[in-house]
Amino acid sequence: MDKNKIIGLKKMFDNSCNNIEEGKINIEFWYARDLQKLLGYERWENFEAAIKRAMESCEMTGVTVIDHFREVTKMIKTAKTAKRDIKDYMITRYACYLIAQNGDPRKEEIALAQSYFAIQTRKQELIEERIDYIERAEAREKLKESEKRLS
Repeated sequence: MDKNKIIGLKKMFDNSCNNIEEGKINIEFWYARDLQKLLGYERWENFEAAIKRAMESCEMTGVTVIDHFREVTKMIKTAKTAKRDIKDYMITRYACYLIAQNGDPRKEEIALAQSYFAIQTRKQELIEERIDYIERAEAREKLKESEKRLS
């Protein structure tokens, strides 16, 4: 596993992030067509197949698909002054994770993304374990203090 490649992918991933405000909530999202390039897909049709598999995975776990994969239409310029609509998706970090897990692992970028998300998941698990440990230690300390006051 090349740590520098994963760091490079993370930087590109972070740089392609978009933000919108909905009320007081800041929502981060990516456009699928931007992610397509980051994950090494040349053709939209092939990448959209990975997106569809990720959507199925999302649905099978009982998560509302529209909350993470929002279909949008973008206007692009073609030759000279012509324009046309293309299909795209606004996707959340969770959707990015699912796409990486459902992408072609023979692509180096997909393999790196899978490693990146595995590392991030483990970091989160360690943080949660540490928080649980601290909360247990604080609860034990409070219990000790309570017992001292009672006796």
